[in-house]
Amino acid sequence: MEMRRKDRELSVEEGKELLKNGEYGVLSTSDNCNQPYGIPVSYAYYNDVIYIHCTNQGGHKLKNIKENSKISFTVVDKVERLPNQFSTKYISVIVFGKISIVDDVEKNIGIQSILYKYSPDFIESGIKYIEKNIEKIYILKINIDEISTKGRKK
Repeated sequence: MEMRRKDRELSVEEGKELLKNGEYGVLSTSDNCNQPYGIPVSYAYYNDVIYIHCTNQGGHKLKNIKENSKISFTVVDKVERLPNQFSTKYISVIVFGKISIVDDVEKNIGIQSILYKYSPDFIESGIKYIEKNIEKIYILKINIDEISTKGRKK
């Protein structure tokens, strides 16, 4: 996708670094009637894919994913208001790709990557928790087709 503000374009590597270190992202899906739906999620970027966990109890997100696997995923960080300039410092990345529910082997890779990101001091108890609840967990995987990174650093 062509970026309008070329002066704000950042490298793909900066986008990957933001994906690796971001706190949360917004997953945007749409249903078969093209109704958009965005939801903030916890995630992990590992081996050039994005993993997201959710419950297997259904919901709007899973319904949309089953109807249309095309998504966008956005992370924004380092936000600082510049009121005297009527602007904001920031860095953001938008990913376009396809999302799927992964199988048991990759399910463990995905959930463990999320565990290591968000609870690095509780790996042992986290593994036990995962083992106890694995049947209730879905792991979603985003295969990235395109990364667009932009920001204002000054």
